[in-house]
Amino acid sequence: MGQDRYTIISADGHAGADIPDYKQYLDARFHDDFEAWAAAFVNPFGDLEDPSRVRNWDSDVRQAELEADWQAAEVVFPNTVPPFFPTGQLVVRPPASGLEHEQRQACLTAHNRWLAEWCAELPGRRVGLAQIFPNDIEAAVREIEWAAANGLKGVLFSAVPPDAGVPALWDPIYDPVWAAAQHHGLPVNQHGGAGIPDIDGAPSRNMLMLMEVPFFANRSLWHLILGGVFERFPGLKFIMTEQAVGWVPEILAKMDMYWQMMSGAGRVGELPADTDLLPRAPSTYFHRNCWMGASMPSPDEAEAIKVLGIDRVMWGSDYPHKEGTYPYSLEALQHSFHDWDEADLRRLLAGTAAEIYDLDLDMLDALEIGPLVADVATPLAEKPSDTFSMAFSRRRGLTT
Repeated sequence: MGQDRYTIISADGHAGADIPDYKQYLDARFHDDFEAWAAAFVNPFGDLEDPSRVRNWDSDVRQAELEADWQAAEVVFPNTVPPFFPTGQLVVRPPASGLEHEQRQACLTAHNRWLAEWCAELPGRRVGLAQIFPNDIEAAVREIEWAAANGLKGVLFSAVPPDAGVPALWDPIYDPVWAAAQHHGLPVNQHGGAGIPDIDGAPSRNMLMLMEVPFFANRSLWHLILGGVFERFPGLKFIMTEQAVGWVPEILAKMDMYWQMMSGAGRVGELPADTDLLPRAPSTYFHRNCWMGASMPSPDEAEAIKVLGIDRVMWGSDYPHKEGTYPYSLEALQHSFHDWDEADLRRLLAGTAAEIYDLDLDMLDALEIGPLVADVATPLAEKPSDTFSMAFSRRRGLTT
């Protein structure tokens, strides 16, 4: 590729099989249960009922749209509702024990098998993430082993709600999961949307969810750092996607301040220093082990990325969601990044993602799919009138 174009690897795409297609990947003993579930299921998402839903699994339709929107490769999070789930995997709560857990575990296994085959349709251009549950550590480790042997390039492990009945992520019970991911070089990914306690029946439920999702998803960062996970597993890679960026520097500064007080004065106010205090400042672990997937970043988020560190962040389109940048990814880049240094923007749009997910950037460059450098450097003249994307917000806020 000539250096006149950017290559884009979206760190946030969504896909999934058509519901009937999951059956072939399920163990036969679940087939009758699947048929009963499918007959009664009512999809809660309008975009998964209209004709455009085929873009979740139809490679021809999907790639025509993505390439027209300048995206050469993508990291694939789930989107469609799989069998035995009441809603999408990114917002659903962990299952109860017994049959419900067994059915959903079988379904995630089926999704991972479908995903591996689907990603193999476009080698080097789709990063598949194997989904695992916190409920069964041995099953999670087996799935990581399978993923590593079958071409998937990461692990999706959701935030744990405080009332889920399973340990928080700081608990050493998850060490076999972190060890397996580290051993195989598979980044552990967490997507925004999960982790909130049960709020069904609350007034203004959806507004309440939007207010609370950031905190309950974001707290995985300090759970893992302060829980010593990155001290025990220095090679583990952890990525938080679609959770904004602006909140991270403040959180790191706060953790470092308390750590320094405990290390120096031996206390914070009347609280004595922890006996298991980390040997390094908390921010050290973030800058060694953690990255952010910045989905549809607005101008204030672009500034926050500079504060946090460009090498810690990857750009994402959130395709095919309505709040994402498709079909106006070029316009979104013009709006937020037109004045950026070219080398910095190349790292944000592709360089870091290629390193983290082990993609061949030279191969992707050769596709010549990305937008012209000169076009991205042109300030946006007018916001598209038919977009719902938060990329075009005047100010999204630093913590949402």
